[in-house]
Amino acid sequence: MPPCDHRAFSLPDDVHYLNASFMSPLPRVVQEAGRSGLGRESAPTDLGAEDFFADSDRVRAAFAALIGDGDPSRVALVPAVSYGAAVVARNMELQPGRTVVVAGGQFPSHVYPWRALAARSGAEVLTVERPRTDGRTGGRRSTAAAWSERILDAIDGRTALVALPHAHWSDGTLFDLEAAGERARDVGAALVVDGTQTIGAHPFDVAAIRPDAVLCSGYKWLLGPYGSGVAWLGPRFDAARPLEESWMGREGSEDFAGLVAYRDEYRADASRLDAGGHASFILTPMLAAALELLLEWGSGIVAERCAGLTARIAEGASALGCDVEEDAGRCVNIVGLGLPPSWDADRLQERLASARVHVSRRGEALRVSPHVYNDQDDVEALIGALEAEATAA
Repeated sequence: MPPCDHRAFSLPDDVHYLNASFMSPLPRVVQEAGRSGLGRESAPTDLGAEDFFADSDRVRAAFAALIGDGDPSRVALVPAVSYGAAVVARNMELQPGRTVVVAGGQFPSHVYPWRALAARSGAEVLTVERPRTDGRTGGRRSTAAAWSERILDAIDGRTALVALPHAHWSDGTLFDLEAAGERARDVGAALVVDGTQTIGAHPFDVAAIRPDAVLCSGYKWLLGPYGSGVAWLGPRFDAARPLEESWMGREGSEDFAGLVAYRDEYRADASRLDAGGHASFILTPMLAAALELLLEWGSGIVAERCAGLTARIAEGASALGCDVEEDAGRCVNIVGLGLPPSWDADRLQERLASARVHVSRRGEALRVSPHVYNDQDDVEALIGALEAEATAA
């Protein structure tokens, strides 16, 4: 397992932050990019027209490289997954009787836009729920393969859109996106992926999955600031219209002297779909620095570090009677712990807080999400709190 890189962050030494799925701490280089941006806006005398585009182009290039596409012209800058989903929904025509397939319990940003699209189109949102196990018996279990199979069964001739996360936000359960994409293409449906909980830590290959759109918030595994994000749009959306009529989305917008020679033509690439104000001199260089740091580390290094930590957590929690998805059925950076019925979840939360262990309760799972700044001491602090609850129960 690659070594811990705690020094790249500013976390206190006595805090066990195993909660990257909630919000990543900002790396030092990202903090510095933000401070530099504040300085530029404090005295904007040196800012020129090119500065409104340069950092955005860095983000496009870095994200395209991170997902294996390499084409920055397909990347739009958005403030959130919900914005990217709204762009996709604006550019889809659904007929009455068609279906939108989603997985049960997806994060709301990847559900509400499709509910609204279906409602105005006379379509139906078809929710595929998680297969249930026979009670909580503790140890390793697997619902990932069965859940993906149910989703494939739900994709048929009526399906117009398949909207899935790469991994479930509550416990890291992986979905078979390659199979879902193949089935969607067979019936002419679009595949839209929320990559927020995997991209940057778990391997993601857009060439293998072949989605029509990939949406990703920037403040989790991309290590960027809140309020930043990206949307990768495939050929299906080459003629997509933006949500806003932003001046920066028009051809020739780099020519500030000619901005009032109004032009109706949009920019030819995905930058026409950028959110207005995306060229923040604070947030955008922060996200660019974060993505470039991930590329410098290499996604394989991050994934290997996270996989080693989550495997140890899964082993220790399983031994105490927690339900844990099998390693192959979850992303490498998140492990969900189903607590035994005899445990007091509120009391466990107090134990974790006392030990300064930061994790999240999501649905029925205790979600644990380490990163490269975590080490064995963090894992042992978590397991110690679990052991204390197991003894008390």
